[in-house]
Amino acid sequence: MFNKVLIANRGEIALRVLRACRELGLRTVAIHSEADANARYVRLADEALCIGPAAPGRSYLNQAAILFAAHVSGAEAIHPGYGFLSENAEFAEAVERAGLTFIGPAPHSIRTMGDKVAAKRAMRAAGVPCVPGPDGGLPDDPDAILRIAAEIGFPVIVKAAGGGGGRGMRVVHAAGQLLEAVSVTREEARRAFGKPELYVEKFLEHPRHVEIQVLCDTHGNALWLGSRDCSLQRRHQKVLEEAPAPGIDPELIRHVGERCVEACRQIGYRGAGTFEFLFEDGRFYFIEMNTRLQVEHPVTEMTSGIDIVREQIRIAQGHALSVTQREIHTLGHALECRINAEDPFSFLPCPGTIAVWELPGGNGVRVDSHVSSGSVVPPYYDSLIAKVITHGATRGEALTRMRVALAELRVEGIRTNVPLHLSMLDEEGFRAGGVDIHHLERWLAEREQA
Repeated sequence: MFNKVLIANRGEIALRVLRACRELGLRTVAIHSEADANARYVRLADEALCIGPAAPGRSYLNQAAILFAAHVSGAEAIHPGYGFLSENAEFAEAVERAGLTFIGPAPHSIRTMGDKVAAKRAMRAAGVPCVPGPDGGLPDDPDAILRIAAEIGFPVIVKAAGGGGGRGMRVVHAAGQLLEAVSVTREEARRAFGKPELYVEKFLEHPRHVEIQVLCDTHGNALWLGSRDCSLQRRHQKVLEEAPAPGIDPELIRHVGERCVEACRQIGYRGAGTFEFLFEDGRFYFIEMNTRLQVEHPVTEMTSGIDIVREQIRIAQGHALSVTQREIHTLGHALECRINAEDPFSFLPCPGTIAVWELPGGNGVRVDSHVSSGSVVPPYYDSLIAKVITHGATRGEALTRMRVALAELRVEGIRTNVPLHLSMLDEEGFRAGGVDIHHLERWLAEREQA
């Protein structure tokens, strides 16, 4: 049990965690960089400590500074949010060595699932469907590499075992391109992730990106909370998400959800997690597991009625999950638009001071944001400034409410990607539901040529 939580993050997720802590009667400690000294969550926290200058490496990624802040503030637990150190097994171990509670999975789970080869092996053992390809890493022998790819069948994708965020991967359409792709990706993996191990699997040409959210306690209970569709992406970065994934047989989703829960039990997983799949031609293929809270968790909260952050914290306190699988039902449909401080079509970041900030409201509208009029959007971090979430009895109602909400949202002083979202909401393919992961980039390319 603990009574004081240090929030090792910034932005909207810091405020989201702070609110969940308050609901549970817990005191909060906000850490911040010099650039975030005037942020809203810093003002609202019970205590706040500056841990360094703006550069993430000297503040939000500075493990020693975060642990020292926990020590001097008397915090007993650390919530890592998402990004930064949230999936860093060494940080989770350091937190536990310091006698604190890490609000997240055990270090061994983070390490296993963070290694894509080990994760795939664990998922196959639990009966979770995986993308065709061997469970092991690629050998060094060129002939063996060519033989493995030929057995899978081109096109294939070469990936870094420790990769993420769209980095450390290359699509190869023919044998003549394979060895060069392996060499370049191996060096990229070594530089970016500190480990050169690669693996190869079948490249699916027109898949959707579908996720299953799970929650697991330390009493043997594990739940899956429905599906999400995160296919609207640009350069592997999600733009808009929805729940449930439209047009997929609920019975098929239930089967995959049960496999995910079984996998969690087999690896002794605790806390919140997300299984990511590619979905093509009516079949699911596991690609990775995120051992943390997801940016898009609100759409699952809206459709399941479960406060995922609250459950995360309660699990870390040693409590059993507050609901059973039988009590979880998908209620209606939810959408989330990520509002970024960037040009809507060139995607160039647009930091600066927000002169006017007026939020939408009404039935089924939720806005998660840490900014307000007068807030400064610094140039040092991710450009996400808000998430607009709508919920309706049907997908059509959720779409209508999102159009109204975005039309009401008024932001002046910086540019945002709201015009992009409004365009996509009226785009014929997206309105129909079930677009693949290349849909947005195809639409952007066509728009540029028009």
